[in-house]
Amino acid sequence: MPAAVRGGSRAKAKPPTRTPAAKAAQSGQSKARAQTRPPEHHGLSPKWALIGAGAVLALALAATLATGHRGERLVAAIGHGVDGKFGDLGFRLETVEVLGASKMATADIVKAAGVYKDQPLLGLDLADLRKKVEAVGWVKEAHVVRLLPDTLVISVAERRQLAVWQHGGRQFVIDANGQVIPEADPARFPTLPLIVGEGGASHAPAILPLVAQRPRLMGQLDALVRVDDRRWDLRLKDGSLIQLPAEQEEAALMQLERLDQRSRILELGFERIDLRNPDVVAVRPRAAAPLAPQPAAAGA
Repeated sequence: MPAAVRGGSRAKAKPPTRTPAAKAAQSGQSKARAQTRPPEHHGLSPKWALIGAGAVLALALAATLATGHRGERLVAAIGHGVDGKFGDLGFRLETVEVLGASKMATADIVKAAGVYKDQPLLGLDLADLRKKVEAVGWVKEAHVVRLLPDTLVISVAERRQLAVWQHGGRQFVIDANGQVIPEADPARFPTLPLIVGEGGASHAPAILPLVAQRPRLMGQLDALVRVDDRRWDLRLKDGSLIQLPAEQEEAALMQLERLDQRSRILELGFERIDLRNPDVVAVRPRAAAPLAPQPAAAGA
């Protein structure tokens, strides 16, 4: 067998002589190939379906402007028909992705959205979906987008949980603005500070950062109690009570911090430290436990 040569010149071979029988056989093969050619597909591709649907919607919009409420009904009917056609082409909801939310919040967000599997994706009202999601207590802000052919993406900014507020025999989780998050279960947030009393939720965003700046105090804090909705008492884990003034809370906390640096006052177990007067710090020591009675000596 001669070797194949690339890039070189070769002698031209003389074409073979074709007999009438060979011509007839070749003609028969050509006809057979023509008869077995697959039929051409005449259906609409997804691209042309989208273009056609856009033209239909444009005509429907023109009808709305021209005929008023009858046109609106026409648009709605056409819209449902277009949604169904797009659904037949595969544009149906298969996946919902929630971004920026905790696991606890995700279930409530999906429930509020109210979408379901195999729903026509192009028929979803994204503005309405966003309003529904932003009505969830966890959510500060939301954005909703479609990813064709089958995915809905809900991106949220979640409200930061600030504290647990106890009032009227009940507990609520509040956010950084003092607003209640209705869906949040307080039992699932044991590390959040406890706020007690009427008005505590709305004033917590102002006092908590001041206390959090003092780690020694924050580490011993059991609860912040709102008194008459005008000032705070800080209740410590050892039972001590620190009384803050109605105004200038930060100045009072700075004064307490200086006392603690000098004398470790937070570790001495006082019953009460009164900081309501900026000129005088009143300290009440804890009452000593009564001594147990001693048995009388024999023969006394």
